[in-house]
Amino acid sequence: MLENVEEGISEILSWLQKYKEHTGCRGVVIGLSGGKDSTTVAMLCKKVWGDNIFAVLMPHGDQVDLDDAHAIAKTLRLKHITVFINDAYRAIVDGISNSHIIDRNGDTHLEYVALSDKAETNIPPRLRMTILYAIAQSFGYQVVGTGNASESYVGWCTKWGDCACDFNPIAHLTCTEVVQVGKHLAKEFGLDEKYIIKTPADGLTGRSDEDNFGFTYETLDGYINGEIHPDPAIVQKIEAMHWASVHKRVHPASIDNY
Repeated sequence: MLENVEEGISEILSWLQKYKEHTGCRGVVIGLSGGKDSTTVAMLCKKVWGDNIFAVLMPHGDQVDLDDAHAIAKTLRLKHITVFINDAYRAIVDGISNSHIIDRNGDTHLEYVALSDKAETNIPPRLRMTILYAIAQSFGYQVVGTGNASESYVGWCTKWGDCACDFNPIAHLTCTEVVQVGKHLAKEFGLDEKYIIKTPADGLTGRSDEDNFGFTYETLDGYINGEIHPDPAIVQKIEAMHWASVHKRVHPASIDNY
């Protein structure tokens, strides 16, 4: 928990201003999902880049947060577009699944690559990042990240998907701390705090994050900060997720670093 939310926000804004000046970042592109993280980051960036922030809504099928994302963009006065990724997703899945496997002798077999459920689940986030970078490069902007420290600790993100960004102003904040910052900024922007306090969900599996974890963000954040000592079974689950996702938090392994 942040002891002083205003100081925490001031520190982030000071860092963002310094980053903007040092890198010459003219503006930012953000994937606006309708969740607390992207909403909080959008408000932080709005205070530093003003009108030079461009939001992209990228629904895949029926996305329950789409109306929320539109409402947030309107309240924050963000320039934005909606890009539907269904067709691109389907083309990738079909392109892989309908291609015959050719063996090492050059013989064609009536076999196909069977994509796992997890592999298919991770395609939309990677498509979204492709879209964000295409727009950012066209504008001469940078892609801002929206992942928090809690998600990072247990690897709750897609490598080369929502993990990818040019900079991230909330990477050091736990889920609980993002809510603190978001609620404070929402009052300033006249945004309903319901968008900040609603149950976190990935928008991919149809379940909440906590349902997928098997433990709450309150427990995870308390464990990360050393404020809570969960049941050993929960600790084991958290640490298993943490170590299994190390590759998401480091540079690709090479002869120089591994």
